[in-house]
Amino acid sequence: MIKIRVGYDIRYVCTQPTPMVLTLHIHSSRVSDLVVPDHLITNPAVPVTAYRDTYGNWCSRVVAPQGEICLSADAIINDRGTADPVACHAKQHAVEDLPGETLMFLLGSRYCETDRLTEAAWDLFAGTPLGGARVQAICDYVHHHVSFGYEHARATKTAWDVFCDGFGVCRDYAHLAVALCRCMNIPARYCTGYLSDIGTAPPYGPGDFAAWFEAYLDGHWHIFDPRNNGPRIGRILIARGRDAADVAISNTFGPNVLRSFRVWTDLIG
Repeated sequence: MIKIRVGYDIRYVCTQPTPMVLTLHIHSSRVSDLVVPDHLITNPAVPVTAYRDTYGNWCSRVVAPQGEICLSADAIINDRGTADPVACHAKQHAVEDLPGETLMFLLGSRYCETDRLTEAAWDLFAGTPLGGARVQAICDYVHHHVSFGYEHARATKTAWDVFCDGFGVCRDYAHLAVALCRCMNIPARYCTGYLSDIGTAPPYGPGDFAAWFEAYLDGHWHIFDPRNNGPRIGRILIARGRDAADVAISNTFGPNVLRSFRVWTDLIG
């Protein structure tokens, strides 16, 4: 067992009082691991109300005042300290045998256009083994097809855009892999959270939230990460949904500017 310090410091400037919906809390499935909770702190202090969304994620509502507001949290969480389980041998379900609650994750969504990618998906992966091996083949393809670069980030970029231009950030890798899995009749859901650099070689990139996905195989949801394309240590879930539209760290309902953004995921000791 290891302890990891996680948190963020995000600052907006608003030209008027601005309602915000924030998806920043560590997922309820990890609450029992928290040593120091990830309480949302606002500066200046404003009322915060919480609710659980359609996908079971914890969300917060605030009204940011005119001027600058800082949103921050600083938590400590226990982690098993081992790498993600590997699911290459997990079996694939026939569509008619899938649980009803998984079916929405077979459908196209805002950033995952299954209608535009189905033909390409079957051309690429029809010859691969069913199940976890097929999902891993999709991850291998996405990992090598897409070149990473923050300069390629764009809020409107979809899986189809990533497939065509071959550039993106971690959310784009996840969107393309999710869409290709769905095209191959494998339920896939988008995930966001903290991901440590534990066990990896420097140099390390700037702190940021990470994106990966889960595929439903053999009766369970299994982690896959096409950006890093290998098991990692210290993956801490914040939220799950159909794609990034469901788990945006903030939805703001008024004019604002993001002034600064810091995220940390550090091994303690």
